[in-house]
Amino acid sequence: MPLREIEDVERLKKINAALVSRVERSMDQQGNAFSLFQTAISLENRVRKRTEELHATLRRLEQSNIELSAAKEIAEQANLSKTRFLAAASHDVLQPLNAANLSVSALAELQTTDEGRKLVRQVERSLQTMEDLLRTLLDISRLDAGVVRPDIGEVNLETLFSSLRSDFQPIAETKGLSLRFRPSSATVRTDRTLLRRILQNILSNALRYTRSGGVLVGTRQRGGIIRIDVADTGCGIPESQREAVFEEFSRGSVPAELAGGGLGLGLAIVRRMADALDHPVTFSSKVGRGTIFHVDVPLATTATAEPIAAPLEQERPPGYGLFGTRVLLIENDVDVLEAMKSLLERWQCVVRAATSTDEALDALGDTAWVPDVVIADQHLDNGDLGIMTIAEVRDYLGRDVPALIATADPSDAVIDTARAAGIELMRKPLKPAELRALLAHLLA
Repeated sequence: MPLREIEDVERLKKINAALVSRVERSMDQQGNAFSLFQTAISLENRVRKRTEELHATLRRLEQSNIELSAAKEIAEQANLSKTRFLAAASHDVLQPLNAANLSVSALAELQTTDEGRKLVRQVERSLQTMEDLLRTLLDISRLDAGVVRPDIGEVNLETLFSSLRSDFQPIAETKGLSLRFRPSSATVRTDRTLLRRILQNILSNALRYTRSGGVLVGTRQRGGIIRIDVADTGCGIPESQREAVFEEFSRGSVPAELAGGGLGLGLAIVRRMADALDHPVTFSSKVGRGTIFHVDVPLATTATAEPIAAPLEQERPPGYGLFGTRVLLIENDVDVLEAMKSLLERWQCVVRAATSTDEALDALGDTAWVPDVVIADQHLDNGDLGIMTIAEVRDYLGRDVPALIATADPSDAVIDTARAAGIELMRKPLKPAELRALLAHLLA
């Protein structure tokens, strides 16, 4: 309809309003589509940005894993180097001490005067103190390096207490102190050697720092835990020194007359061994009244530990019977070799010496000379190992000759290999009396 033919103004207004409304709806729809388009682009950008950030994070994580793996490998190499260093240090540091011990033992047998014997005893005491210090420092180093691996088994406490009583009763009697162990039928899960060393150090301190009264050792069960108590009537530990007593070379503030004789390393060893075993060690103390040390050990679930042995003195063989014993001695340290040879010859042994596997086989000659026993160091010349040398000697002779490994590095691997081969093992520095008794046992 032509606009001029529309005479009704109201109708014209309605038509105009309808047209305007249609235009506005059309513009709104276009605006909504454009808004959706902008939103989609924005979301796409945000997704792309987050994806890039995720990729960057993954790359950093991958790099961190590579760095952690490299650090772990370096740490493992460092730990292995520590282990090798400690083995070498044990051998190299204790070798001269071993030679000195053997030489002094031979020298003692030559003394005919009281003055000479007194001087020899003084030298022996000094060497013993030096050995204790070196061994303790090496033990601390091994524990700190994490190379001590507990051999967990079931241990009967009464048997362990009997052994400790045998060791410390003479010391207590010499000081006029009482030493009592309450009977215990408990069996615990622990490393027998390490637990014994812990209790040994605590007992040693208790007797050293007690002037009168004595020491009592007992046990209490708390659920699945056995608490071992070592109580003394000594000088006590001040509250301010509760942590200091576990530090190296710390003796605390003790009376001067009680301070002598110790190295201040006993409780440092106790804490490290207890940590290795996961056996909490605590104590309560009152100055002037005494101290009670507590060691918490897990109770064994079954009673299959070693049988309880009566605290009888170990019988000593009636005679050592070493006269004429043929000994093949294999040792690469010249001083130790000469000292050991001299000592064995003083015991009327017939000795042939060598420093390596080849020399040992040469010393046997045409097998007309067959040794009664072989004594070998574990670390020999040319990279030879004593256990392998003994195996070659036995193979050469066609018989399992009794053998003994003497080493300053009694690692688990060496101990297990020696045990599997039926070879006895002694730690250096050797104690002549122990060596003679072991030789007698091997030859019996």
